[in-house]
Amino acid sequence: MASDKGKVPSPRDNIKPKDYVETFKACLEVTCTSSPCQDAAKASYDCLNRHDYERDKCLDFFQAYRDCKKAWVSDGRLRSRLFRLS
Repeated sequence: MASDKGKVPSPRDNIKPKDYVETFKACLEVTCTSSPCQDAAKASYDCLNRHDYERDKCLDFFQAYRDCKKAWVSDGRLRSRLFRLS
């Protein structure tokens, strides 16, 4: 388990959502569920697995996921307003 510590990403690496167009473009050929915050969600689950589901040890990862989702939803609302104005 000590060798895994070098591979653990920082929770802050996943705050910014990926470009949604690129994320969903990969899903056009095959039906899939995808989210620009999928990496943050996976990092949260990986943290839980590493720490035997001790939630308190993964709070930074959960916050990074919430920040990512908040940015994604906010970006979608802004994009929606811009389409209505044009």
